[in-house]
Amino acid sequence: MLLEIWSDVACPFCFVGKRNLEAALAQFEHADQVEVRWRSFQLAPDAPLTTQATSTEYLARKYGRSLEEAGQMQERMVAMAAEAGIEMHPDRVRMTNTRDAHRLLQLAHESGRQDALKEAFLQAYHADGEHLGDPATLRRLAVDAGLPPERVDAVLGSDEFATAVDADIEQAVEFGLQGVPAFVLDRRMGLTGAQPPEVLLQGLRTAHERAGASASG
Repeated sequence: MLLEIWSDVACPFCFVGKRNLEAALAQFEHADQVEVRWRSFQLAPDAPLTTQATSTEYLARKYGRSLEEAGQMQERMVAMAAEAGIEMHPDRVRMTNTRDAHRLLQLAHESGRQDALKEAFLQAYHADGEHLGDPATLRRLAVDAGLPPERVDAVLGSDEFATAVDADIEQAVEFGLQGVPAFVLDRRMGLTGAQPPEVLLQGLRTAHERAGASASG
């Protein structure tokens, strides 16, 4: 069973969604049959690599809220993350364009290290205050996650995997995805948002039953 997840490393809900999925898979009877593939999506494709704007200021601008209201939104996000076992620090977030991070995630798929790199990027962005627009930071995180240094350098020094990133984003548009994370099972059914583990578990079971029925039919 193929589970594709459209996600952006700059999305805090995607971090929660990843943790909830892990909890669901831990309870799923056929988890060994699930292939997880992280797909590219950018919440702010036009974002600069470097900005002085804080994440609170960005939220306030994006949703037309005051800084106080945006701060309250972040507090709720931090509480939701804590319930999933994640420690988030919005005050440390360094806003940036995530395109290069997505290109490296495409590379990571080739060597079976995509999930490890996704975890590293999410932790670095939402908790550790790392700058994911900085090539040196991206390289260090990618190599630490097990990617070959020479391939990481080749990707960062070129536009390799840009087409794959664009294709993922175009597919999301075709599917009508309005937000992330978006979980698509065997391209037959989907769930959007940071769904709780029990909802994701039910989705996995339903998709497995449908796949079995199709195979027998």
